[in-house]
Amino acid sequence: MSNNNQTGPIQKKFETNVIVMVLITFALVSVGGIVEIIPLFYLDETMEHNKHKEILWDRKEAQTLNDWQAGDGVRPYKPLELMGRKYYIREGCYLCHSQMIRPFRDEKERYGHYSLASESIYDHPFQWGSKRTGPDLARVGGKYSDEWHVLHLNAPRSVVPESVMPNYPWLQKNTVDPVTTTKTMQVMRTLGVPYTDADIASGAAEVEGKTELDAIVAYLQVLGTMVKFDEAIDYR
Repeated sequence: MSNNNQTGPIQKKFETNVIVMVLITFALVSVGGIVEIIPLFYLDETMEHNKHKEILWDRKEAQTLNDWQAGDGVRPYKPLELMGRKYYIREGCYLCHSQMIRPFRDEKERYGHYSLASESIYDHPFQWGSKRTGPDLARVGGKYSDEWHVLHLNAPRSVVPESVMPNYPWLQKNTVDPVTTTKTMQVMRTLGVPYTDADIASGAAEVEGKTELDAIVAYLQVLGTMVKFDEAIDYR
């Protein structure tokens, strides 16, 4: 009886040599990744603001971050918001909350307009997430009051009885470090966030006396408020 499962010498060498198998797998994955990722760096349609200029804030030379109004377009985070984002990441909030609304009707009805790539242009790293133990937060800004967020972060079940979110009582006890704020803004500028010298110089004063709780609330309240969407436009 003939053996139909015989393999050639080359295939056998690949399958029986772990090092060769690892190298081939690495090469194939690398090629696949390059083919998918590299085009994103030069295709204009990857970032929606290349076609729709109004998505990014057209900041004038004399304007400060405090001159921005909701809907003016995507801007760098203010110092307190930036530190709130830092604490949001530190506490692992992204493990249970996504910030990526997919272009499906059910998600739009629940969370709002689908997310744009350009909305994350100043996020390093981005907070799209991959799991929703809790709701998506991409457009949570302005949905609840500051007082609600304070209660929710201190004792989630006091406002959402079925919540499985842990309490974060230490946030209101810890103050924001002005020196760390300045350094964080400087690092973000090296990554391409357009902070001016004046922005960085005023950063420490803007967080003076603020708590980590204040910072996270400020961050949450700005999410999804930067772009004024026109429902008649398909931004994709």
